[in-house]
Amino acid sequence: MPSKPRVEILQGTLDLIILRALSTMGPQHAYGLAARLDQVSEHPLLINQGTLYPALVRLEQKGWIKGEWGRTDSNREAKFFAITRRGSRALEGQTEKWRRLSGLVDRLLLDN
Repeated sequence: MPSKPRVEILQGTLDLIILRALSTMGPQHAYGLAARLDQVSEHPLLINQGTLYPALVRLEQKGWIKGEWGRTDSNREAKFFAITRRGSRALEGQTEKWRRLSGLVDRLLLDN
């Protein structure tokens, strides 16, 4: 079976994807989060550490996620990130903005 082509994430959507993932999956460390997103997307998303870590730092600085050090299942020390109440509110707002934008793009593409 041919593999699906990889998709680059549009600027600004990675924050939304991370917030949604943490909201549904609970606290995750960066590697686990990246692996889960890859699995759920059936491998077309292109998320690398150079993209993911700056996004996690940015979200933590905004107060939308909080990181705490802990141990992975393999007993490795890692920072686990969880969505905050402020992040949950931001997720709602960002989701609404995304739906409006994607609806607009869909309409524009269908009209042409």
